[in-house]
Amino acid sequence: MCGIAGAIGAIDPKIAAKVRVMMDAQVHRGPDDSGVFESGGLPGVVFGFRRLAIIDLSADGHQPMVDRDRGNAIVFNGEIYNFAEVRRELQDLGEVFRSQGDTEVLLRAYGRWRSQAVAKLRGMFAFAVYDAEERRVFIARDRLGIKPLYYAEIDRPDGRVLLFASELRALLATDLFARQLDPTAVATYLWNGFVVGPGTAVRGISLLPAGCSLHVSLDTPRAAPERYWSLGPRPQRPADEAVQVLRTELATAARQHLVADVPLGVFLSGGVDSSATAALAVAAGSRQIRTFHICFDEAEFDESQYARAVATALGTEHVEFRLTQAHFHNELEAALASLDQPTFDGINTYFVSRLVREAGFTVALAGTGGDELFGGYQSFRDLPRLRTLLRAAGVVPKTWLASMAKLIVRLKLGAPGEVPPQTRWGKLADVFSSRGNALDLYQLAYGLFTREFLREVSVLGGVGTSSGLPASRSKELTDAMSGLTPLAAVSVCELALFLGERLLRDTDAASMATSLEVRVPLLDHVVVEAIQAVPDGARFMPIGKKDLLKSVAMPNLDARLFDRPKAGFVLPIEVWAKDQLAAEIADAFSDRPLVESVGLNSSLLQGLLRALCSNAPGIYWSRVWAPYLFLQWCRRHRVMLA
Repeated sequence: MCGIAGAIGAIDPKIAAKVRVMMDAQVHRGPDDSGVFESGGLPGVVFGFRRLAIIDLSADGHQPMVDRDRGNAIVFNGEIYNFAEVRRELQDLGEVFRSQGDTEVLLRAYGRWRSQAVAKLRGMFAFAVYDAEERRVFIARDRLGIKPLYYAEIDRPDGRVLLFASELRALLATDLFARQLDPTAVATYLWNGFVVGPGTAVRGISLLPAGCSLHVSLDTPRAAPERYWSLGPRPQRPADEAVQVLRTELATAARQHLVADVPLGVFLSGGVDSSATAALAVAAGSRQIRTFHICFDEAEFDESQYARAVATALGTEHVEFRLTQAHFHNELEAALASLDQPTFDGINTYFVSRLVREAGFTVALAGTGGDELFGGYQSFRDLPRLRTLLRAAGVVPKTWLASMAKLIVRLKLGAPGEVPPQTRWGKLADVFSSRGNALDLYQLAYGLFTREFLREVSVLGGVGTSSGLPASRSKELTDAMSGLTPLAAVSVCELALFLGERLLRDTDAASMATSLEVRVPLLDHVVVEAIQAVPDGARFMPIGKKDLLKSVAMPNLDARLFDRPKAGFVLPIEVWAKDQLAAEIADAFSDRPLVESVGLNSSLLQGLLRALCSNAPGIYWSRVWAPYLFLQWCRRHRVMLA
């Protein structure tokens, strides 16, 4: 695990120095070691590296690593969990290894199979390999997008250069880019609470999509992403066979994810997903498992009793941390600084990661992915039903539907206040107008605001987007959902958007800000493929219970441990935003020069905060928190529209 950076093309001393700047900007990702590789010649490459030592702690794991036989060089961020198996295959082909880690395995795999080596990898990764013979660089990102890779192309007097790094902030640190917001990115953020790729918050900088690669020529360094893996659909197996394959692959993934030469723990909220991950780790049996849990003074958010019960049943060494409002407030500045792109969700991971890292651990396993893969969210229950209902209502004129929506909202929530309702009932008119389009319905369910309020609060409206998505992303997802069952289609949306564009990206940035590696065994791509091959009845039913995950991951745990309403890991920001944080949020919303520099309406934001603090119907805390964090990110990084 580390931070990587590089430049390809017209390299001169200034560009080489900028690679070192990017390395320094990512020191939190790799405090244990650093290194630089320069190919020499023009055009050429410069690779930079910051190391967080996890496997093979010796100097043999140093990067950039060079294949002395072929002249190739690599920088690699992530873990190849099946590196031992790939290593044995390469040894049978005559390859000789000097180290014990996965980096050399990846480097020699590329030397033997070139870009086809990616098909053999089971892991989370973003890497770049300089191919000395072909005078090009091969860049790839893992299938689910667990590890990020940002890039940008610039034209200089001496020629073209492609820059890349593990973090957007590292590219910004070079001062080679105008600090301008990308209007489409702003539109996606205001809809979703996070930026949807392949663009980023900053104009001219892109995020390599999950499951994609780049072939970059040194002579003409241009980026044209090529997809090597997608979310489906998969051929279905008979239920019994599919479940057995899944059980086997989960056990394999758990065993592989435990390989580390440093202390390792498990995040344990007490819910099904984290409990399943902890149970799989315990069943792997290679070490005593330590579990970590954050508890709160606010009883309605505290689930420590459930995590404690699971830990006792599994026999883990359990550690609890208490996060108070005062502690949160005191550490908020550091948490905000951990956000690589604006997002309203990442600081949750920052706080738990920091506490685990301070306890002396370098690696933690998380249960990320269970809800998206096994139907744990309410979206799996509501969206297919709603889609059927709206398709049946397709003959009703739009004007009638709009009037009906207003009437229902008034009957349900009463007369609108200063700010109309922005949650489910408030978006009813938008839902009716979707006419049952599956992707639009999904986006409306998760959207922060109504279309009308978005048009009022931002000068950008929905520029360049379709229901909060870049047009190209919308088409890609529509194609991916084509031919899928309604439940499988919801799963693809959850995996690609909520997980791929939000949870995984936030987890990487926030955890690596504390120099902690987070692994997600449920998102091993072989496991994902095995789950997608399970027929809907066995995979999702009953909706929301995740019985399949319980049966294959923790068959010996008492099911009554989870017999309670679902509650995700959420900080009590809903309470805190009305208390100690209220004055800070108010100050940000009333800073008209700042608010207007990013295209927002100060008066409407202030009204939104008043509505929240007065407990107005249909105003949830995230509607205030998302624009507040957006303003904070833009101010910190000096990024504005023009």
